[in-house]
Amino acid sequence: MEEIAGAPAGGISPAIKKATLLPLIAITYCMVAGGPYGLEDLVSCAGYRNAILLLIITPLLWSFPVTLMVSELSTAMPEDGGYYVWVRRAMGPFWGFQEAWLSLAASIFDMAIYPALFILYLSRLWPAANGTVLSTCIGVGLIVLCVGINLAGIRSVGGGSLGMTVALLLPFAAVVVLVLCRHPQAAAAATAPIQMKWVGGLVVVMWNYMGWDNASTIAGEVDRPQRTYPLAMLISVLLVAATYVIPVAAAARTGIAPETWDTGSWVDVGRTLGSAIGPRMGEALAIAITAGGMICGFSMLNALILSYSRVPVAMAQDGFLPKVLGLHTRRTGVPWVAILACSVCWALCIKLGFVNLLLIDTSLYGLSLLLEFAALIALRVREPNLPRPYKVPGGLPNCILITLGPALVIGLAFYKYLFDDGARDALIAAVVAVVAGVILYFIAVWINPRARGNVPKARGFDAIMSKGG
Repeated sequence: MEEIAGAPAGGISPAIKKATLLPLIAITYCMVAGGPYGLEDLVSCAGYRNAILLLIITPLLWSFPVTLMVSELSTAMPEDGGYYVWVRRAMGPFWGFQEAWLSLAASIFDMAIYPALFILYLSRLWPAANGTVLSTCIGVGLIVLCVGINLAGIRSVGGGSLGMTVALLLPFAAVVVLVLCRHPQAAAAATAPIQMKWVGGLVVVMWNYMGWDNASTIAGEVDRPQRTYPLAMLISVLLVAATYVIPVAAAARTGIAPETWDTGSWVDVGRTLGSAIGPRMGEALAIAITAGGMICGFSMLNALILSYSRVPVAMAQDGFLPKVLGLHTRRTGVPWVAILACSVCWALCIKLGFVNLLLIDTSLYGLSLLLEFAALIALRVREPNLPRPYKVPGGLPNCILITLGPALVIGLAFYKYLFDDGARDALIAAVVAVVAGVILYFIAVWINPRARGNVPKARGFDAIMSKGG
């Protein structure tokens, strides 16, 4: 790839400070989880026991396979652009473009969720914040603040993510301690069977455990990525699972009926447990959890701006997007034009409905994830000698095997969407986005025919179209 505005191809200047292991873990955690916030609808859909079961099983079928794939490909190709670079190299520019388009299209809906989460928790303390005009202003202001942090560089984002992770988890540590010390008697309603709402439960679990590959797009800005990524992925997946399962298990002992849960119900859990000591403790813990929910929305938005903004940079280097998107700041190596351009798009979508955002987001993300697993397998076949500091153990058969879990979860989700009236419109929107990606690719190569030939070892569709690329 060619050099753009002083930014070397495949990465940033060695003189610029890079993220180390602990900040990368914090960034990954904020990209994927941001604490137990967002699990409330899972409890209402599945009940406590089924929710805990899903939260334990899902990492085995979904998270661990993805982290293995990300660890291998990130260490083999530690470049900014991450999954776009993998798919492009494995299967050619056409599929690379589709991977980038699906991820960026998903980001439009994904990034609108976090200001909504921030405002929802803020409205618990300040009800007026949920007003139409005010909530829009708060959401835009939140994006502007996160853009400012991102423009300061990856070290600022990493340090901020680490501090926010500790802050948002402290109230849940208090919840667990109170449960262990006070042993509240669970009401019958809390343990009674509840009819599983599979579509809702599956979407919530997928969303809460997705995003492991987002950390790959900043590989060029990570110190010693060949060593750092596998460790960060392993520690992060264990941390996410623990901070999901333990608080839900603790909440099951509060006596709060699961069917009464909705977004923000962690506040009620804190108030119930704290009130066993005294009214002031109940209110204090409720306020702490509310503040944690706001931090959750802010931290996830902040970390994901870092991730998503690197994809247009890699596409600009390949000629699919205007070169101006590749401009970097000299001091921090930050792609400031790409950050600003993406942030404007995200700000325009902050008023979309939460449920539809979740459904469209998981649909597009699921398709992009399948392309990444296809790249893992294709590169094992086509480039067996590619240096891989970390390799998925078990060779090619195991690379195929670990793909089955995520494919099963994604396939089940799509099957359920087809038979759910509320989900069908979101599925249609996802199909429209996929078709748009194909059309946009041909427009891009028509504008700049050299974009198709900028990638070594073009494969598949592009090899056919260009008779070998």
